[in-house]
Amino acid sequence: MPKRVDHEQRRRQIGEALLRIASSRGLQAASMREVAVEAGVSLRLVQYYFHSKQELLLGALGYLGEQLSARVTDRIRSLGSPTPRNIVFGTLTAILPTDAESRQLTRTYAAYYTLVLAEPDLAREHGASYPDALERFLARQLRDAQQAGQVDADLDADTVAAGLLAMTNGLGSSVLGGQRDGAAALAILTYHLDQLFSRTSPV
Repeated sequence: MPKRVDHEQRRRQIGEALLRIASSRGLQAASMREVAVEAGVSLRLVQYYFHSKQELLLGALGYLGEQLSARVTDRIRSLGSPTPRNIVFGTLTAILPTDAESRQLTRTYAAYYTLVLAEPDLAREHGASYPDALERFLARQLRDAQQAGQVDADLDADTVAAGLLAMTNGLGSSVLGGQRDGAAALAILTYHLDQLFSRTSPV
């Protein structure tokens, strides 16, 4: 009897191979052939599941989003009670490159950002859906905190959420660039969150 092929598993195998290349060598020179070698499959198989490099890039980006979402979920759960502050703290600290997994995720996202700057078509396809969704998620937590009297009632939740995410991304870049280590970046982020949630006990 012929062996059944799990097509989603095979697509993921190929997509995650691209993510490994992105993390270690960047995406500018990553060819379909290199992805095939990294995935341990034939070039023809890569082309069967992804008809173009852009399709492969976008497909792999979806898997990258899943990896980050899983890390965020695990981080929030590790903090215990799902208070607004714990959720905001867990989300942002999951993004900071403070360990091997988060450094790889940050490098991979950086590789995509670099590629988007050079390829406007990819920017139009990719847009900013995941960062926008993350900002909205953070803003909802801030509004919940406002209702609970944990942060300033006059706070502009959307603007503050955007600023927190931008600060976290900037701290991540400073870690990858060698300006500071992960512990220093975490201390800076924690300081600002303590100021924001000054009406509650810090994590």
